[in-house]
Amino acid sequence: MTTYQGIYPILYAFFKADGTLDRDAMRRQVEASIRHGAHGIAILGLATEANKLSTGERRQVMEWAAEDIAGRLPLAVTISEPNIPEYVAFAKAAAALGANWVVLQPPSGRSVPEIEYIRFFGAVADACPVPVAIQNAAMYLGTGLSDTGLKTLGRNHSNVKILKAEGAAAAIRQTIETTEGMFTVFNGRGGLELPDNLLAGCAGLIPAPECFDVQVKIYNLIRQGGEDNLQQALVLYREILPLIVFLMQSIDNFLCYGKRLTARRLGLKQVFDRAPAQAPDAFGLATLKRYSEYLPIW
Repeated sequence: MTTYQGIYPILYAFFKADGTLDRDAMRRQVEASIRHGAHGIAILGLATEANKLSTGERRQVMEWAAEDIAGRLPLAVTISEPNIPEYVAFAKAAAALGANWVVLQPPSGRSVPEIEYIRFFGAVADACPVPVAIQNAAMYLGTGLSDTGLKTLGRNHSNVKILKAEGAAAAIRQTIETTEGMFTVFNGRGGLELPDNLLAGCAGLIPAPECFDVQVKIYNLIRQGGEDNLQQALVLYREILPLIVFLMQSIDNFLCYGKRLTARRLGLKQVFDRAPAQAPDAFGLATLKRYSEYLPIW
């Protein structure tokens, strides 16, 4: 296990009108995350739309994030490349820039026995200069390891220290028990079941940024312990839950509306999407406003 914990907002990819990455918007996310108490920052996952970015753009996002964070918070970098050498090369580049740990997504377009994924992840992890997390998100990525497979991977490859799970709190609790606590476990899913995830044994969550500041408060209250703090945390959770439920109807939906809410809170005037992307409509924007208008500008 590791000592990494807390709320790690995973940065959205913001684009300019000409389709290129927006340097200022990416910097604003980092600064807002640091000012409002994030425990770390993550990049290049589903929220960053890494599948729409070229290799050069993914490296650019990583370089910008490392430059802007400047060692003030831990940085976690998600990696999904075509083969083992390119996974390892990206991981080494991340470590050279100051990334504290990397998150491995399963290689895309493959349908092979679980043991092959274990061997693949293990080979990458053994060559990584920083601790490795596995993103186990079958519901989003189409591929995941069983709890038994995770335990085998962790036992055979000691550098696999973290699990970025994407699932219900009860299932995550079962995973923690089956793997006998060998991993530092983060959940995602936009912060759904945040209190229950922490009570189940998660070290933290990796949500998108739109309401991470409230999630930081919830995390801190629960970690302080005590019934009064738990009840305060539950009140805050009930306030943001309708928003999270609305956003997490699908990946496309949270990219569409979550990015627009984050832009509003960052003081950005317009969001430019990179195709393919869900377009906002009047009903969706009205729903977003109803559930988020109380959230202030950062």
